[in-house]
Amino acid sequence: MKKIYVGNLPFSATEGEVKELFEQHGSVTSVNLITDRDTGRFRGFGFVEMEDADGDSAIKALNDQDFGGRPLRVNEARDRQPRP
Repeated sequence: MKKIYVGNLPFSATEGEVKELFEQHGSVTSVNLITDRDTGRFRGFGFVEMEDADGDSAIKALNDQDFGGRPLRVNEARDRQPRP
């Protein structure tokens, strides 16, 4: 399973729209758009989980692609670094 970071999403994007975009490149296991814990507003990025081969294909195809008037930033998600 590959976890993919998707950044620079338009603030109007929905999980359904992101899932539909990534499903063009394979089976999507999950979509998680990140919201601000205080305001509940979408922060403009999220994560998509796909099978490894499908994920590699999606990263290559969708990085810098226009989505809602904004160029997407798509790459393999890195583990979260501990905060000091």
